Amino acid sequence: MTEEAASGGRAPSRDSSEALTAAAILRRNYMFRGLPEPALSRVAALSSRKVHQKGSIIFSQGDSGDALYGVASGRVRISASGAGGREVFLNIMEPGDTFGEVAVMDGLPRTAGATALERTTLIVVKRVDFLALLEREPRLAIHLLKLLCARLRWISELVEESAFLSGTARLAKRLLILASLHGRPGADGQSMELRISQSELAHFLGISRQIVNQHLGEWSKAGWVELGRARIQIADPDALRQLIAEAAPPD
Repeated sequence: MTEEAASGGRAPSRDSSEALTAAAILRRNYMFRGLPEPALSRVAALSSRKVHQKGSIIFSQGDSGDALYGVASGRVRISASGAGGREVFLNIMEPGDTFGEVAVMDGLPRTAGATALERTTLIVVKRVDFLALLEREPRLAIHLLKLLCARLRWISELVEESAFLSGTARLAKRLLILASLHGRPGADGQSMELRISQSELAHFLGISRQIVNQHLGEWSKAGWVELGRARIQIADPDALRQLIAEAAPPD
């Protein structure tokens, strides 16, 4: 998992007319949550706003990590390219999410690229300004240590997932994760609806669309999911959780 793919706090609105303020985005993010309001305001004061039109590239894989970003409105896709130019989708950032936290600390090249999926307003905090503030805010430094620890745990989980889970279980796990982050609860309070195409889901996992289609088709027949155009309704999330549990290695 690249650092750009990780996500912080989340806000419910996607309406550009209700674009979040810098302080609201930072307050929801676990990297800054719990900071005293004066310290949070000083971080927010460093930010500027930039609007990206649909399809525009925010930064490319390999660019210098010179800023932290927060989504005020719109959506951003994080993706990476491997050998042969094959692209893998890693995450979708929505209002309230931040990305680029680690790169803003070390200044190393971006490990993934970011593209606006629709008209998107971002808050931008430049690395040089953030590091200068960090020297004056020790509590913020402690928060950054917690962030790095969380990223290490996330990477460890992904390594275990790739090593021990079958393709079917990996698909089920990623589907549930995406639904928890980006889905909408169904009217029954149990089902979850996710706006994603089967091709996009395949990109997230780095597998073929045919394999994704095969598994989803089987789950649809079993009544676990309902498929629509660029939409997946998880009708029985417990069934997918059971599938993952049965595929997990013994302790």
